Amino acid sequence: MIRITTALTALALPFAPQAQAELPKDAQPALEKREKRIDSQPIRAFKVILVGDSTMAPGSGWASMFCALHVKSTVNCVNLGRGGRSTRSYRSEGSWSIALNEAKVAGYDKTWVLIQFGHNDQSTRAERWTDLNGEFGANLRQMIADVRAAGAHPVLVTPLTRREFRDGKIYNNLAAWGAEAKKVGAALQVPVIDLNTRSAAVVQRLGAVDSTALAQSPPLPEELEAAKKGTTLKARPAEEAREAAADLPKTGPRGQLRPKFDYTHVGETGAKVFAKLVAHDFAVAVPELRSHLMP
Repeated sequence: MIRITTALTALALPFAPQAQAELPKDAQPALEKREKRIDSQPIRAFKVILVGDSTMAPGSGWASMFCALHVKSTVNCVNLGRGGRSTRSYRSEGSWSIALNEAKVAGYDKTWVLIQFGHNDQSTRAERWTDLNGEFGANLRQMIADVRAAGAHPVLVTPLTRREFRDGKIYNNLAAWGAEAKKVGAALQVPVIDLNTRSAAVVQRLGAVDSTALAQSPPLPEELEAAKKGTTLKARPAEEAREAAADLPKTGPRGQLRPKFDYTHVGETGAKVFAKLVAHDFAVAVPELRSHLMP
């Protein structure tokens, strides 16, 4: 621990350039020991763009762990998940245009766009909500058409389950939104990763108590006690940032996340669990990528 602290302290010190040292004799092989030079074969590079809400976004969703742990260097993995977005607000604010511009970038053998919405389409917020009976499916259809027009390949992802329980059973009120996404995928011949069903099965198997470990922060004693009885409490609002802006360094990164305990967002443990599910089902849905995805 002392060594790590010392190293971090050294990193904070001003950099003092040193004089150029003489290269050792074995810095590079002798010319006669090197193979005759040839050009490398062209690489087959792929791109995966992740589009969705906070259950996908950095710091609160599964997708950053997907990019970090489950793709090889032949895949450029771009996480464009953003908290609080629906199929409507993601487009109206301009995020969808950014995603399509990413999809149009040349140089990749193929580009896939994974689309996961539902949580905020279900919201009552004025800029977010959509109607499940028609509008949500129509928005997904338009997104699919846009991705194809950009020369990329769409993949639908059903919404990550919430980890709410009623009498010992998971209360998955996003299942209907997942069903609509599967219906659209079947009609338009688009691969579907059924994360809703898969994640609900995992959470049910863990149970109300053990699934609290998937959240960003530990539960309060009363939340844990409720889980032991099989019925979770209503989620708390987001906690305030632990540090005031004035306490942050004047130079370097100053952005803050607000980790909280709830039954929707995930911490590192939860992100790893669900990213692994997505990686497996993505490889099943798109066999062409199997050798470029890691379990």
